[in-house]
Amino acid sequence: MEGKQQAHTLEINIISGQHISVDQNLQAEDAYVVVRAESLNSCTTKVAKESEGLLSWNEKFMLDIHPHARSVTFEVQCKKYKGIRPIGVTRIALSDLFGENVSLQSCDQTLSYELRDWDGRKNGVINFSVRRVTQEDNIKIQQKQFLWDSKIVRVN
Repeated sequence: MEGKQQAHTLEINIISGQHISVDQNLQAEDAYVVVRAESLNSCTTKVAKESEGLLSWNEKFMLDIHPHARSVTFEVQCKKYKGIRPIGVTRIALSDLFGENVSLQSCDQTLSYELRDWDGRKNGVINFSVRRVTQEDNIKIQQKQFLWDSKIVRVN
């Protein structure tokens, strides 16, 4: 009898994107990233800072991964086309990130993955780091949050 699979959390830092365009002629403006793991719940960056063709986000998220999830999806979207479709997408199997046993890996990895547009054509690269948050990490995060909340209460 198999043991019950547990949910886990990933710490994802969306770093930057390169060579991402709205179409063949226009550079992406007002681009942001939506990250999800086979769920309606998602994390969204702010609009990127653009410099010489490089889009920069450098935003960190804690993404809860349900036991049934097998992949993480990164969608680069553009405010100009919000609600229409993403301008670049990549879906990455969790096993590609952490091997077959996702629960064992907790080291930080910096990765670059190719994006595809809605028609399947290459449309730039997204750079990000990822690591699995351990139980010990969760306890530390909760302790820091408690201390932060306590300081806020004392100020009043």
